[in-house]
This record gives sequence, C-alpha cells and structure tokens, in this order.
Amino acid sequence: MSDLHDRLQAIHERIHAAATRSGRDPGAIELLAVSKTFPVEAIRDAVDAGQLVFGENKVQELLAKAPQLPSHLQWHLIGHLQSNKVRKILPAVKYIHSIGSLDLARDVDRIAAELGLYPKVYLEVNLAAESSKHGFSPAPLRSTLEDLYTLRRLEIQGLMCIPPFDPDAAKSRPYFVQLRELRDELEKAGGAPLPLLSMGMSHDFEIAIEEGATIVRVGSAIFGDRKARSIAA
Repeated sequence: MSDLHDRLQAIHERIHAAATRSGRDPGAIELLAVSKTFPVEAIRDAVDAGQLVFGENKVQELLAKAPQLPSHLQWHLIGHLQSNKVRKILPAVKYIHSIGSLDLARDVDRIAAELGLYPKVYLEVNLAAESSKHGFSPAPLRSTLEDLYTLRRLEIQGLMCIPPFDPDAAKSRPYFVQLRELRDELEKAGGAPLPLLSMGMSHDFEIAIEEGATIVRVGSAIFGDRKARSIAA
C-alpha cells in the first residue's frame, strides 16, 4: 500500500470524524484532491486509491494533464480564470470555483451558450478584502445577485472562499462562518438555493466541515509537500 493511499485514507477518516462531531452526514462532504504542480503519475496513484475528483489552479496545467488520465475523472478549476481562457476550459471541467466578478460570469455565460454547455459554478468571495486574491466582496455580491441569476447558462451551486492563511487553523473559522451566513442570506434574498460551500484546505478542512463545507480542497495533505514540479507524464 502506497504512502499516498495511506494519506488519502487518513483524510477520509478525518472528514468522517469532523462531520460526526458537528452532527453532519459524512456522505454529504466531497473530497476534492488538489493536484496542482504534482505530476500525472501522482494523480494516477490517487485514482488507483479510489479518488476520482481533482482540482487544478491553472487552465494550462489542467488541459495538459487531463488527456493523459482516465476520461471518467471529474475536473474542477479552482484557480483564477482569465476571460481569454474561458473557451479553452469550459469543455474540460465540470465545475469552476472561481467566478469572482459579474464581467467574468457574463463571459462564461456567453461562451457557454456558444458551446452548448451549462457549467456548474461557485461564486468566489474575498471575505478579507485581500488585494492578492480575486472574488466578490460581500456587499457588491449582494447587489449583483439579481444580475447573476439572469445568466441562464450558469448553474450557480454556491459560494467559495479562501481565508487568509494562518498556521493556527482556528483563525479560519470566522471566515467559514461568514461564508455560510452570507450564503443563507443570499438564498433568502435571491429565492434560489445555493446548497454548496467550497471551503477548507489541507490545514483547516476539519474546521470548514464543522462550519458547513460541502466540498473541501485538499492537496499537500494527500500528495505531500508541494515543490516546483514538472507536469509531464
């Protein structure tokens, strides 16, 4: 049994424990294995261990890896999406976690219509107003919600956030609470369900689950320390 298999099993056990502690169904939480910078061989090892859902940050890297791997894998784009790459990525992914502006949402909607697609998307929220990160601020998102719901090609699933990194995982909890509460508020205001919350990474995913995450984005805790790597097979 490989080290990766052991790490993956340990993550599933931690997800189960965190869900049980918070009175949630462990089956309602999905593990997204973040494979950015890791080679195709590592992803194949994860597939052999039963993992079928993967996330990449960069369009180019995802498009290079996906054709080398089984076609039944589910791919998510979790990094920033530039408008000039929308047409390339839409046919390759099932979910986009990083719709962070109305302009980008409109571009995705328009190109999805041209391609005959209905992408499932998360609205990215920049809760800490970090200049280094993309995403809606809460107030503009509230005022933009009606416009977003006019984009008929987008299947808006819920919200996504990346809290400011802190070695103390407990420091992420207020941001996870804020995202969940914002989701609840938007559901009432918009009259449409936003059932999914993409939040939590390797160092804080258990706290995210306790606060309502439905999908956690875990990379280094599965694949090991992230270093400069080649994406070639």
